[in-house]
Amino acid sequence: MPDKTDTLTGWTPERLGSLAGNTYVITGATSGAGFEATRVFLSKGANVVMLNRNPKKSAAAIETLKQEFGADSKISSIQMDLAQLTSVREAAAAVLEQVPQIDALICNAAIAQVAKQEITVDGFESQFGVNHLGHFLACGLLFRRIEQSTGRIVVVGSNGYKMGLKRIKFEDLNFDNDYSPWSAYAQSKLAQMVFAYELQRRVKNTNSEVQVQVCHPGASRTSLMSGQASLGMKVLWKVLSPIAQSAEKGSWPEVMCATQDGLEDERYYGPTRFEMVGPIGECPLEDFVLEPEMAAKLWTLSEQKTDQSWTP
Repeated sequence: MPDKTDTLTGWTPERLGSLAGNTYVITGATSGAGFEATRVFLSKGANVVMLNRNPKKSAAAIETLKQEFGADSKISSIQMDLAQLTSVREAAAAVLEQVPQIDALICNAAIAQVAKQEITVDGFESQFGVNHLGHFLACGLLFRRIEQSTGRIVVVGSNGYKMGLKRIKFEDLNFDNDYSPWSAYAQSKLAQMVFAYELQRRVKNTNSEVQVQVCHPGASRTSLMSGQASLGMKVLWKVLSPIAQSAEKGSWPEVMCATQDGLEDERYYGPTRFEMVGPIGECPLEDFVLEPEMAAKLWTLSEQKTDQSWTP
């Protein structure tokens, strides 16, 4: 576990030994924190399987990584579009066929600040569908393989979880009334985190050895705001980006949560300086994220929406 007294440096990848023989499966790894996390894993000799939406970007990322780490680097990709549950199922089936061991599944991919309400092919508000439901389904489909490997699930949250309604809007999940890019994004990240902590509790109750950890990248210079965000948010991010940290440092919390021993339940790891930049360690966690009633309701709803019931 990171030394809580080491507030000046926090956790860094320098603490890692060899990861040879370990396999990490990560969503959204063609750029940003996901790509940088992949670089760290490969630098330590691990096998990485990227789950990406765009095959061309996957191929380009793999080419870049093999140029850096060698042609024999253990890097591969499987196409998965989190916005389409059929795609998630097909990708999970491919993972189960091709990947015999999962030391960590890292739920890294996300979309943010979608300017106008968009609905996925399965009928979900896009941010909730991609960020939460797609990952919920993937975790359920791959859980037994992770369990067989005594592996981990890492959920990459966001401090945005505490800047919206601070609850799941069960009565209007898609924000059909009064859609707000920020509120919808905040709900999606809150849902991810509520799910993760509920999974922690369920895993503990069944004595499973799977670890579930939650982290956030802080303010990092990634491509998250460059896609479907509104012009106003893009301008705001351009103003703030000079004080943000690199995507490389933004990846460190998820790498730590995938590899570090001694991490605890009901914790939230990330940059500790204003929860934006700086040393990686434990960050404050709002109590409402741990409400069991909201968590149980979200779990049931998520099973219904994805047509996937699963028990850790």
